[in-house]
Amino acid sequence: MRGWGTGARFLFFGTFFAVASQFTGAQANAGLSAQSAQSRHNNVRLASRSRPANRYAYHGAISCVPYARAASGITVSGNAWEWWQNAAGVYARGSVPEPGSVLTFRSNGRMRLGHVAVVSTVINSREIEIDHANWWGPGMQGGIAKNIPVVDVSENNDWTAVRVGLGQSGDFGSVYPTYGFIYDRPDNGMMVASAIAPAPKPVLNPAPSDLRPATERGWDTYEEVAEAPQVARYHGRVVHTVSYHTTKPHKHY
Repeated sequence: MRGWGTGARFLFFGTFFAVASQFTGAQANAGLSAQSAQSRHNNVRLASRSRPANRYAYHGAISCVPYARAASGITVSGNAWEWWQNAAGVYARGSVPEPGSVLTFRSNGRMRLGHVAVVSTVINSREIEIDHANWWGPGMQGGIAKNIPVVDVSENNDWTAVRVGLGQSGDFGSVYPTYGFIYDRPDNGMMVASAIAPAPKPVLNPAPSDLRPATERGWDTYEEVAEAPQVARYHGRVVHTVSYHTTKPHKHY
């Protein structure tokens, strides 16, 4: 048998290295593809973790905070109840409604994170219309409601307590505590306040509930209370009778 010549040896090793290179390259490409897929998966997972939870989301619709920022141009950070304090020194604030300003709702038993809404129309010193998102009620389309009536029911007409309209019924909901308005202009260190006397409160349907702290409620609010059981004695036997009494509105001087 004849031995291999130099040319035959080169041909054999060349063919071997070519086949090995193709096999190694295929493995490398498969490994890179797997790494790329895993990397994309990790990036998506990390991105989903890094996105803050949308605490204001309403059935997947936009929440009140990003909507107020987009509609007003006022870019305050934080949750809705934090806007009033966070706007200090940056944006002007006050108790006078202006178109384009943001009405800030305080945290309460129903809205732990508060609420913000953009003033669309000022009707008078007691009545405005707002555009807002993520507020349950009639008129919502995609989580956004526009031209919703709001009435100031505070004693001093300073917009620290409001009631929001319930659709086209003409009725208004519960009393919500508010801070006031944030304006899209620099803070000059002075609160914007009205120079005229407070306007009388409009006559509305009875409020379903008052979400203000008891110490902040007006004289014309009331609560139903149950009196302690009355005790009657008949021939040595004790008979308990219960009476329920509703307190009448009374003035605090």
